[in-house]
Amino acid sequence: MDRILADMAVSVTELKRNFAGVLREAGDAPVAVINHNRPEAYLLSARHYEQLMDYVEDLEDAELIRQRQNEPSISVNLELD
Repeated sequence: MDRILADMAVSVTELKRNFAGVLREAGDAPVAVINHNRPEAYLLSARHYEQLMDYVEDLEDAELIRQRQNEPSISVNLELD
């Protein structure tokens, strides 16, 4: 059996019938969309998705910092003469 990675799950049929109600009930929490008793997709609010993308960007930035931490540094003067 597939693992469902959300506290709320709805069938594709229920989502089609009551999309606005499902969104309202879920709030910012993810919703597993079930098709033939298996998770087919996850529905996220725009706010939740944006937070997730910000987090992924932060992880990518942290990895880039780790990769470059041993490279030689260059001194830069930001003062205008």
